[in-house]
Amino acid sequence: MAPPQRQMHPGRQIAVLAGIFVILYSLVFFAGAHGSVQDRLHPKLGLDLVGGARMTLQATTADGQPPSPESLDRARDIIEQRVNAQGVSEAEVVTDGDRNIIVSLPGENADLSGIAQTAELRFRKVINITDGTGVTAAPSAAPSASATPNPSGSPSAPPAATGQPSATATPGTGGTGGGAEAPATPTPTPTATATPNPAPSASAAPEAPLTADIAAARKAVEAKVGPAAWAAASALQAPSTDPAVAESLKPFGSLKPEEVAVLTPQMQFNVPTITCANQLDKRPAGSISKEDQQAIACQGGGKYLLDVAKVSGTDVGNATAQLDQQGQWVVSLDFKGDGQEKWTALTREAYQNSGQTCDQATLENGNCLVAVVLDNKIISAPEIQGVLTGDSQISGSFDAKSSDELAGQLRYGALPLTFTPADQENLSPTLGAEYLRAGLIAAGIGLLLVAIYAFFYYRLLGTVIVLSLVLSAGLVFGALVFLGRQIGFTLTLAGIAGFIVSLGVAADSFVIYFERLKDEIREGRSPRSAVPRAWARARRTIISANAISIMAAVVLYIVSVGTVKGFAFALGMATILDLVVVFLFRHPIMTMFANTKAFLSPRVSGLGRILEQHNDDDGDNPRTRSPRRAKEA
Repeated sequence: MAPPQRQMHPGRQIAVLAGIFVILYSLVFFAGAHGSVQDRLHPKLGLDLVGGARMTLQATTADGQPPSPESLDRARDIIEQRVNAQGVSEAEVVTDGDRNIIVSLPGENADLSGIAQTAELRFRKVINITDGTGVTAAPSAAPSASATPNPSGSPSAPPAATGQPSATATPGTGGTGGGAEAPATPTPTPTATATPNPAPSASAAPEAPLTADIAAARKAVEAKVGPAAWAAASALQAPSTDPAVAESLKPFGSLKPEEVAVLTPQMQFNVPTITCANQLDKRPAGSISKEDQQAIACQGGGKYLLDVAKVSGTDVGNATAQLDQQGQWVVSLDFKGDGQEKWTALTREAYQNSGQTCDQATLENGNCLVAVVLDNKIISAPEIQGVLTGDSQISGSFDAKSSDELAGQLRYGALPLTFTPADQENLSPTLGAEYLRAGLIAAGIGLLLVAIYAFFYYRLLGTVIVLSLVLSAGLVFGALVFLGRQIGFTLTLAGIAGFIVSLGVAADSFVIYFERLKDEIREGRSPRSAVPRAWARARRTIISANAISIMAAVVLYIVSVGTVKGFAFALGMATILDLVVVFLFRHPIMTMFANTKAFLSPRVSGLGRILEQHNDDDGDNPRTRSPRRAKEA
């Protein structure tokens, strides 16, 4: 049989490794890279190294049970789209456990205030409006708006003081499609009817059956405000402006937002001491999420009584901010599936003031408002002055930023779940730089300790260890820069920890190889012939040990979330690249060293007493050793 060393071509293997370096760093410098050399070699750093903000959003459900994994994943996708739509770079949105979503935004001025407001989007007709500031004065009439195309440029926009938007049909080519209005009556521009509709009371809608939790919570609120105040509030059929009545209802002003949320919509609307700023706007997320129930929401200090939701955010196909023909910023809105039919039916109902009719005080030109409700707040309430059968526009006192923000809320606000901020933390860039410095120092100390041990114990062989670690570090760094640019992998403190742990894995493979080499020499083989034989036997152990580390990293990556994934990815990647260096550098370079005189020197090679004992045995029993050497040759 041909000896193993005759089949070895170390030069070829080292050339393959050099080729890998050339390809990798060509990708680093030219594949999607821009800027200076320093910029091209800059890895993508995580939030804990560059600073930023992190928020944990907790999903809430009506029954208190964790949401389905499908709903949580869909909510994560939509939140990620909303974050990206704001122009936030390098944001991270991940699920954590069975009900949490973690949003991380790098940068010194990272703002997560709008992210926490993501919840269900609903379109509801406005039935009535009253004052929500706690002042017992009659509210002013609803601001004017327009819902018809206005090519003549006549003033149909709302007063600048209100900023009230209007919903209009996107001008089309004519007919009843393509965004043109479909007249609901033979009169194209109707006015208020001669016989006004009776003003609806705030108790017109039947109350939904109560759950045990809601009933118990209302009992607790009744006990807190007292029987007299509760009876007075229950007797109200409309908002009261009488100071004496307001005084009797004063205990309701001390209720917490979560206590107000359990009251009926009629009581929330009619009681003047229940205010927007301190109570209604601060209700828990999802307080008005039920589509089949009336709801109360606020805008601009006004308290709005809203009808059941006829259109939801899941019906929205797209919403974009754009300039109209007059150069004003508007939000173009279109619907998907049967959403367009729902929207047309809702605008017809608002245009004709049919169904649950609107109070006359809320009307402008005889038409109702339609509120766009995101979670517990109204983000827009345009008046509909036509039946919209196609794409629509929301216009008003918008600028580029506000129109883009509204478009993003309409486009990405339709989450299947509601969320409450469970935790938020902010990391300064200075603190992140300190963490990065500490991580690099820890990695440097670990590498230095391995090098000191290698040179002290293995001497010349320690050079092989150090060179192998340097080459592994070069491969890891190149892969880190390239993957950060291509798939968004970020280096975090956990990732640095993974790389440091991989140093121990690499050191283990050295120990296995070199100790196996000593065993071969102890068995009587020459140092040169012991190198390939030690490699053949140590190789299986090295592959098995590294395979276990890789499998552990893969399992950890699959089952973990957040920064732990970064640790697992870094550990697995470093271990794989270490195997590349083992096969393409460590064994070939050891084969080359075996042919040098230094390798045969006990003082230089690091084999020490093993070589001295081998030399003594050769001198004492040359004939005994000769047959074995001949056989090995």
